[in-house]
Amino acid sequence: MERIKRNKPSYIQPILGGFAKVCFGYIQVTSNPNEITAISNYKEMKENEEIIQALLKFRNERDWEQFHNPKDLALAISIESAELLELFLWKKAEDVNTEKVKEELADIFSFAFLLADKYGFDVKEIVLDKIKTNGEKYPVDKAKGSAKKYNEL
Repeated sequence: MERIKRNKPSYIQPILGGFAKVCFGYIQVTSNPNEITAISNYKEMKENEEIIQALLKFRNERDWEQFHNPKDLALAISIESAELLELFLWKKAEDVNTEKVKEELADIFSFAFLLADKYGFDVKEIVLDKIKTNGEKYPVDKAKGSAKKYNEL
């Protein structure tokens, strides 16, 4: 697959009194360059990078980068989410067309990956961080089986 240059090379460089290893847009930071190890979960990184590269190639071939600023990508996520919701309107969940659900989810994921790429976010990291945050807001002993918001537990 052709690689789209994203100004995210793979190398170790000094930064603000420390060092960073950059690989596939993922950064490992340490104060000691001898502590830099192979970035974990290479397979997941490679899969995410493959998706992002395919999206960037598709976008660039059509000269659509001009439309893919953060605001418009966020709007596109919202619009595609509404299209997903529309599939369920006035139906039981089991009656929805699952092929259409896949199409709308793919649109949502695509725009989300492009937005994350715009900001240089590591998708896996931000999702795992959010799960951790939610775990603190919704401790199992208080939240299990409850649909209440964290401030109502």
